[in-house]
Amino acid sequence: MIDAPGPVPLATKRSQVFLVDDHPLVREGLAKVIEREPDLCICDFAESAGVAYERIARSRPDAVVVDLSLGGQSGLDLIKQLQLLPHPPPVLVLSMHDELHYAERAIRAGALGYVMKRETASKIIDGIRRVIQRRTYFSESVAFHLAENFTRGRAGQTATAVGRLSDRELEIFRLIGLGLENRRIADDLHLSLKTVQTHCAHIKEKLGLSGAAELMREAVRWVERENTGAGAGDPQ
Repeated sequence: MIDAPGPVPLATKRSQVFLVDDHPLVREGLAKVIEREPDLCICDFAESAGVAYERIARSRPDAVVVDLSLGGQSGLDLIKQLQLLPHPPPVLVLSMHDELHYAERAIRAGALGYVMKRETASKIIDGIRRVIQRRTYFSESVAFHLAENFTRGRAGQTATAVGRLSDRELEIFRLIGLGLENRRIADDLHLSLKTVQTHCAHIKEKLGLSGAAELMREAVRWVERENTGAGAGDPQ
């Protein structure tokens, strides 16, 4: 007697991950890594903050992986906007920017985790799984830094000169360091030229810089240190 076939086991539901990054090669590489996991899959992607917000609001993914630099737009702004949704998705930041400068800002914006792009694929996957569980995910150095700031209170958050910059001021400072002129920065960030100039004045005041040339020099030096992983936060 041939036994009747038993019930076919249901496939494990895969958590849906939404990618926000303006570099196609990064998206494609990360998508391949995620799709290899039995419990994760890519549901959609976007190159810009505006498009990402609309698609995320519509698709309601289980997690969002977002870069902080989106063709001149700020990933921090997108994270803040996502917190206004009826059901905000958990967010993991995957960025080339030094985590000691940006991780705390990402937390304040609403992110649950922060991973540097130079980390291994396994750590990125671990980060995605952690935020899906609504748990935080940061490196040991960032966790220690955040604990120190919590112990010292708000004063610890402004311990360095660059740390005193607002999110928008830091974005403009970075773009200046990349060689962009004020008018181009205004266009990329959808701001008026006067607003960018006002931000520049505030940056110079907070960093103790005397003029536009000194602001440019220090911004370039800061970007170079960040890209080399030196981690130095203050203008010298």
